[in-house]
Amino acid sequence: MRNVSKRIGWAIALLLTLPCAILAAFGRIRVGFAFFAQGLALVPGLPGSYLRVAYYSMTLRSCSLESHIGLGSFFAHPQASVGRRVYIGSLCILGQTDIGDRTQIASGVQILSGRRQHGRTEGGRMEGSEEGVFEVVPIGSDCWIGAGAIVMAEIGEGTTIGAGSVVTRPIPPRSIAVGNPARVIKSTDQN
Repeated sequence: MRNVSKRIGWAIALLLTLPCAILAAFGRIRVGFAFFAQGLALVPGLPGSYLRVAYYSMTLRSCSLESHIGLGSFFAHPQASVGRRVYIGSLCILGQTDIGDRTQIASGVQILSGRRQHGRTEGGRMEGSEEGVFEVVPIGSDCWIGAGAIVMAEIGEGTTIGAGSVVTRPIPPRSIAVGNPARVIKSTDQN
């Protein structure tokens, strides 16, 4: 019965968000994509999560309907993917990222599109994001990213990132990393 209810919820959410996806050209019109992503981020409760996931299933590179995206969370770029049974807490801002299956992301996490999104001219003036380098930041399967973490580099599968940590360098699989900048304090790799 529960599976039937979920399927009905997914179908309703897909129907309701289809016009949004069409107006955003399924993620190809950046202004339209951002407008609907941010608007749907404000819909509360379980219906909001269903609507966000349905919209992203049509506009991101891929997004499993079996995932959860909390209130206030949104993707800033359509160049992202979300695996199966991913949990994204409230108030997360997600850039270009590939999130592996069963990964759990706590509230207030930011996943940036790499470390070099803005630069400076030779005279020291700040350049806009048009001059920056955007990268897809991979997050492996079965990871846990603690509340308020900022992620700018790859995280290997089975890894735990402590709350408030700032990931500026790749973190190997099956590790526990904490701090600013995040450092590996323990490896759980059995090999």
